[in-house]
Amino acid sequence: MRAQALPFPVRDANAEGAAPGAFGDLPEWDLTDLYAAPDAPEIARDLARVEADCEAFAARYDGKLDTLDAAGLLACVRAYEDIDLVAGRLMSYAGLRYYQLTTDPERAQLLQNLQEKVTEYTNSLVFFTLELNRLPEAHLDALIAGNADLARYKPVFDRMRAMRPYQLSDELEKFLHDQSSVGAAAWNKLFDETIAGLTFTPLGDDEMPLEATLNLLTEQDRSKRAAAAHELARVFGDNVKLFSRVHNTLAKEKEIEDRWRKMPTPQTARHIANHVEPEVVEALRNAVVAAYPRLSHRYYELKRKWLGLDVLEVWDRNAPLPMEETRVIGWNEARQTVLDAYASFDPEMAKIAEPFFAKGWIDAGVKPGKAPGAFAHPTVTDAHPYVMLNYLGKPRDVMTLAHELGHGVHQVLAAGQGELLSQTPLTLAETASVFGEMLTFRQLLATARDAAQKKVLLAGKVEDMINTVVRQIAFYDFECKLHAARRSGELTPDDINALWMSVQAESLGPAFRFMDGYETFWSYIPHFVHSPFYVYAYAFGDGLVNALYAVYEEGDPAFQAKYFEMLRAGGSKHHTELLAPFGLDATDPTFWDKGLSMISGLIDELEAMEG
Repeated sequence: MRAQALPFPVRDANAEGAAPGAFGDLPEWDLTDLYAAPDAPEIARDLARVEADCEAFAARYDGKLDTLDAAGLLACVRAYEDIDLVAGRLMSYAGLRYYQLTTDPERAQLLQNLQEKVTEYTNSLVFFTLELNRLPEAHLDALIAGNADLARYKPVFDRMRAMRPYQLSDELEKFLHDQSSVGAAAWNKLFDETIAGLTFTPLGDDEMPLEATLNLLTEQDRSKRAAAAHELARVFGDNVKLFSRVHNTLAKEKEIEDRWRKMPTPQTARHIANHVEPEVVEALRNAVVAAYPRLSHRYYELKRKWLGLDVLEVWDRNAPLPMEETRVIGWNEARQTVLDAYASFDPEMAKIAEPFFAKGWIDAGVKPGKAPGAFAHPTVTDAHPYVMLNYLGKPRDVMTLAHELGHGVHQVLAAGQGELLSQTPLTLAETASVFGEMLTFRQLLATARDAAQKKVLLAGKVEDMINTVVRQIAFYDFECKLHAARRSGELTPDDINALWMSVQAESLGPAFRFMDGYETFWSYIPHFVHSPFYVYAYAFGDGLVNALYAVYEEGDPAFQAKYFEMLRAGGSKHHTELLAPFGLDATDPTFWDKGLSMISGLIDELEAMEG
């Protein structure tokens, strides 16, 4: 059940943001739309309801799915969906409160207690997937063919049945479900609490959390960037044994489960969850790696010249250009910039985004103990999404706002599909977010006052795209190497460091020199812990958006309607069905080259400015 999907994926911070400044009043979440308080009686009521409904569901349907007619199976699926809705509300509330202050024992306790209770109660539902997957294909097809309401759930059945070859015995599946709250979920929480509790002193005695220290890597003052990088390396190095233990344990746990399920590769489960074919991901990965020289290598050589350096250090990767303005962007300006960009595409898009600002659906400030990075969480379909940021007033923070609001708009639109069908695979979920970034970038570029500002905007966009495509595929290769190596035995911190460095020079190029200590920078990336192999979804989404935006620029008068229809579909359609109305096909091996050519074209523009 989706209620178990905690913690939520968090965006890689990637040194986004700036030092704290006067950004105006930053919003905080109002979680009362979920529950009034952590001791609200409705929490106990809903927990009891989950327990009772799970018992009733099992009593009514366990061992009987093969006897149901179409109407009976429809009633069964809807009852399952209702339980998912209530359990999802409980876990969303506890999870969101926890991420606001991961170092608070009371919040961690509430999350763990609810996680354990929901896991215990929903154990009696494990039979549902197992029995459904044992139904003969012809039998299920006949039921679906005779009932249009049941046919709506075919994508749900398809995703469940994709796991049929890897399904274990009923007893083992129940065991895995039961121990999940003290398995990977517990290691995730240890990682989150450790990361949130780290403190850094890059500029003297004043302590800073991770987010603010990473943000120094975008300072104009090179000495501050260098100090931040060395301080990050020091603290990561001091904690690398713990991070190594987390990664070793999670990778081994995954290897054991994959082996029992007879999964052909460590990536198989992620591809199934994303409803994407392995060969499509492989084509994406190969296209990006082949493009490293004409993308990241070429761009960073330009940046080296702009910065007047013989070689780039790692702390120069996200450095501002010399002509870039060093000003803090206030929250109101960021809000208006993104809403204007959304409205220029379609007023309806801005209208959907507005309540996020007006109704307490965004938590924006950097606070001690708060989780780093950013995310948009859909909660449940009878509530609304929430967006988390760590806003520090730099242009990249505005783009992160545009990105997460893109997720939020998508989640609002997809909610009409209901709890089971609204859930969008990660690959497609990133499409709306990256499209939101593209709209905001194009809006800013169109209003650039001079060539220098246009150059800064173009360079910023190229860097964002390199971070989204090149860097995430390098992360994916690192994960592939990590999981492959772990299958041969325990990995020392030095082993993991070596795997990390093996992808860095290849992806970033010869313009860089890598300082001592950079080899530990794998340790803070949350995706490796929370969602193995998640990262390729960013590159997938960027490629789709580049192709989609090219169609939009060609002037298709029905583009907006098609786009909103795609978002409303949620997880009810395969990517081939969603992209067909735009004349696009991600299974075409040349598809990814088209998207990468957009990045290359922006670098061409930057090179032309040098002339």
